[in-house]
Amino acid sequence: MHGEARRCGDGGAARVGRARRVCVVRREAWAAVAAAVGLAVVAVWWARRVLTLAQLRAVMPRLAADRAADVLPYLDAAMREAGIVSPRRMAAFLAQLAHESAELRYFEELASGDAYEGRRDLGNTQSGDGRRYKGRGPIQLTGRANYRDAGEALGVPLEQRPELAATLEVGFRVAGWFWRTRELNELADAGAFDAITKRINGGYNGKAERDAYHARATAVLGAK
Repeated sequence: MHGEARRCGDGGAARVGRARRVCVVRREAWAAVAAAVGLAVVAVWWARRVLTLAQLRAVMPRLAADRAADVLPYLDAAMREAGIVSPRRMAAFLAQLAHESAELRYFEELASGDAYEGRRDLGNTQSGDGRRYKGRGPIQLTGRANYRDAGEALGVPLEQRPELAATLEVGFRVAGWFWRTRELNELADAGAFDAITKRINGGYNGKAERDAYHARATAVLGAK
């Protein structure tokens, strides 16, 4: 109680009651400031955004409204960070993410990851690496080496805590990192969507669905 009085600047236990009132007023004031700052941050993001909620849901019609609202700020920020800001780049990126994550619903591979055990080409050199570094995030980052590289580039301990790749805060940044480092913006600029699919997938699995998403995104975003 004495600590409470001193923290509020009243200086004595006899005035604890008034000190508590001062604390309440100050806390309310700080809460108001924090709320104002939060609103300011949202306002800045809103002014700078490259993707709207309506566009996102038009590209991914099965994405629930509340989920879309949750993911949009992180998705938009990651796109800007990775230079995915032109209609062509955005259309290609959203199409690939829509297929890889079932319209941003799954951020962790449903399979166990055992299929990646011992895959030295993915950097899985230790027992259990297959499960530990299975696909996560909207682009399904896979393998210890990729987790390490992405983590070092983004300043996130992904090799130590691979589960972070499945969070909204990190998952979209990982997708943007992968996109940028594989030079997929350049392929999008050239209209080489099939080449993007092969670079992400290693082949053309799900090509029909990827192409359908791309056609829809191209129309929604006005990409040419």
